[in-house]
Amino acid sequence: MSGRVNPFADLTTPMPSFTVKPKAEKPVEEEAVARIAAENNFPSRQAPKISRELKRRRRVYTTGRNRQVNLKATNETIERFYKLADERKVPLCELLEQALDALDREGSPTQSVHGPADA
Repeated sequence: MSGRVNPFADLTTPMPSFTVKPKAEKPVEEEAVARIAAENNFPSRQAPKISRELKRRRRVYTTGRNRQVNLKATNETIERFYKLADERKVPLCELLEQALDALDREGSPTQSVHGPADA
């Protein structure tokens, strides 16, 4: 026989119960935490304030238009487009239709502003 010890031989004796000692709460002053963070250049975890001027009021018009056109433009062009629509108190598509009608009345030039059409 082997001289190994049976690890399950002593399972009949009850095991001692271990518990975690509760830690004493130490109050921390928020001013001290803020001072230490400022001294060590820790960044704030607070979300930065969002400026309100970037948000535009939502436009809701029931016009029957159900097709979408996506265009890339500069920020200045987009702001100009929204400003014109707000001044005229019309939906964006109505402003686009007015601009297209004005271009049709003017007539089509043989060359565009950006060069020949076949370039």
